[in-house]
Amino acid sequence: MTITVSPAADARAAIESLDAASRAATGHEALGEAVWIDLDEPQPDSAGFFAYEDDRAAGYVHVARADTAAADQWSVGLAIDPTIDEAATVMTALLGAAAAHVASRGGGTVVLWRFAPTDDDDTVLQDAGFAIARELFQMRVGLPIDEAPTWPPGVHVRTFEPGRDDAEWIAVNNRAFAGHVEQGAWTETTLKRRMAEPWFDPSLFLLALDDDGIAGFNWCKVHAPTTTDPALGEIFVIGVDPRVVETGKRVGRPLALAGLAAMSDRGITTGMLYCATDNDRALRLYRSLGFAVYRVDRAYEHTVTATDG
Repeated sequence: MTITVSPAADARAAIESLDAASRAATGHEALGEAVWIDLDEPQPDSAGFFAYEDDRAAGYVHVARADTAAADQWSVGLAIDPTIDEAATVMTALLGAAAAHVASRGGGTVVLWRFAPTDDDDTVLQDAGFAIARELFQMRVGLPIDEAPTWPPGVHVRTFEPGRDDAEWIAVNNRAFAGHVEQGAWTETTLKRRMAEPWFDPSLFLLALDDDGIAGFNWCKVHAPTTTDPALGEIFVIGVDPRVVETGKRVGRPLALAGLAAMSDRGITTGMLYCATDNDRALRLYRSLGFAVYRVDRAYEHTVTATDG
């Protein structure tokens, strides 16, 4: 088996084929949103590596600097042909290529998300130096939900206005997710890259405002149906400014309900979101709305030391 570097723009069809094969075999995608965004608009130092078994692409790994303020953070996506016999060998080789790429560019923390990982995934990744860092539940609920949002006094709702709300929203988001590795360090670039995605719809980006500005938000997105999933209405990111949490005003529940209702109005019959498995407060809210766990995803991290030169 030979690992070769392949420019992402020239290999899009092969990457999509591997991801589609994974979806057909497992019922879910292999590569996350960060990979597709970076393929469309590569970050500095982005790279893609294929593993070939004879003349067939047996796997692909994508590595890129995170587009947040965490300059030493790297994201990795991995897709393996589900029909090959030596999946562990392919994974190990690709992870080694990704780590070497990061090491040659100053090193840093490499984060790999695996969707519904298996015990074999855990073993291969741990042998390659990756440790389990955190887990997410993907949760789903049938729509519509028979509950109307009730807003606290002094709070009103409107949709996000690109160019007007960007800076304030970034500040509120980063306060709401302070300490969160991925969500709590957004920059103007991070936001603009998401808003440039085909799925972005500002009418599904709800802001709850009070006299002091943005009190909370619910940014939603619609996923088109696939061969394995119906159309999904995702609560992409929802948050409340800590200053509002301290007052006891409850804007999280009505924001969630308003976003789900907006997607239901578009004909979506399944709501979806991701929640950290240890976020008990959020899980109580989502379960009270009818959400149930659909699958468990896992982030693995590996600290890569820079190589000389």
